[in-house]
Amino acid sequence: MDLRAGFLWLCAACLLPIDAGANVDRSPRPHSRPVSGGSVLTPPTRAATPIEGDERETTRALARGAVLTGLAPAVSQRPQARPVALARATRASAPVITASGNAQFDRWLAGFRSRARQAGISEPVLNASLNGIRPNSEILQREAHQPEFSRPIWEYLDSAVSQTRIANGQRALREHRRLLDEIEARYNVDREVVVAVWGLESSFGTLRGRTAIIPALATLAMSSRRADFYEEQLIGALRIIQSGDVDPSHMVGSWAGAMGHTQFIPTSYLAYAVDFRGDGRRDIWSDDPTDSLASTAAYLASHGWQRGQPWGVEVVIPRNFNPRLANTSRSVGEWRQLGVEPQRGATLPRSGEATLLFPAGSRGPAILAFQNFRTIKRYNNADAYAIAIGHLADRLRGGGGFVGTWPRDDRPLSRTEREELQRILARAGHYDGTIDGRVGQGTLSAVRDWQAQNGLPPDGYVSLALLQRMRR
Repeated sequence: MDLRAGFLWLCAACLLPIDAGANVDRSPRPHSRPVSGGSVLTPPTRAATPIEGDERETTRALARGAVLTGLAPAVSQRPQARPVALARATRASAPVITASGNAQFDRWLAGFRSRARQAGISEPVLNASLNGIRPNSEILQREAHQPEFSRPIWEYLDSAVSQTRIANGQRALREHRRLLDEIEARYNVDREVVVAVWGLESSFGTLRGRTAIIPALATLAMSSRRADFYEEQLIGALRIIQSGDVDPSHMVGSWAGAMGHTQFIPTSYLAYAVDFRGDGRRDIWSDDPTDSLASTAAYLASHGWQRGQPWGVEVVIPRNFNPRLANTSRSVGEWRQLGVEPQRGATLPRSGEATLLFPAGSRGPAILAFQNFRTIKRYNNADAYAIAIGHLADRLRGGGGFVGTWPRDDRPLSRTEREELQRILARAGHYDGTIDGRVGQGTLSAVRDWQAQNGLPPDGYVSLALLQRMRR
């Protein structure tokens, strides 16, 4: 998703069952989402990604218990007719009806119609899609009320790679074996990672979202702080309708615009969705997951997936290792020369370039991440998300959990606390950036300098324990 670095990102904000971590811009899921708050390795919070909408509901459902008994049904190979409502809409133009009872929205909608026409959207499609829509105040409230605290990565992984999700994923692998055989053969992407994306994005199709996409995107395009992005997605959604793949009434998904089993945002859909059976439609909205799973594989393949290669390997770090090497890349051979070795039960590839990650600082597990990790991040540009997808895929093929332990006595900082940390760093002469609570590379570099100056491992990990030490 070079459309925005990840075409499915919308799904995250809306449907992800896991709302864990730093705020991440939606990659149209697959569009990459840049992390805007929290440390570099904080878990993703979907606020506008391809998987949006009812993710919290998924998490609640999984937390309540039982292994899901009804996975999406097997693929039907019969061609499906294009939506009748859309066919009618393209034959005749309904009268333009814009009055919604909201003067600001009506003014915005009138201007948007003009911009959409200039973008090539026909009058019949505009009328069929926009007539009678109203702004949705609940969507604006959901966007505005993001949690002050992000979830630590270990809590995110507890939910993302739960025993229930593993069991449901293994069942999905069995029930859709023939379809996954075909997808794997055509796109050369490991089936386990495709199913892992399916599991995290919509809980294997059970939580795809029921929000009407056109009114939701119109609401966000009028009022969101990311209005330009949402207007781009709204025009993309109208293009999808104009293509005949779906009609406005059946275009549903998460509140932030992500759709289908693997939560594509409209621009990602336009760039990467495929008609796997050749029935004339790229259908990601039905219970049949065929086109959604194939589209996910096509997306990963287009961004450099290497079949049979690891996404990452948990490693053991030698004593007196320099934590400043975190987030740097070297060849496998160079890492071995520095004393980095695989954890018990793991194997490092003989070649390739890998980046060393400390997802929870030097107290937690260490990972060498490879090309496939970077490819997953094109779907959702958050390290925690990529770790979750890769680790879930490993568990689906029978692998074990992490050997290293997570620092569960710690927690991420709130925005107010991150601003306090930046002020302390500035007073100490390590930071000259904006006090905004956003932990980017400038803040992380300053944290490493402060840690080194004060006798701590300079891993750049931002935590409550670090802030408490800095306060002293």
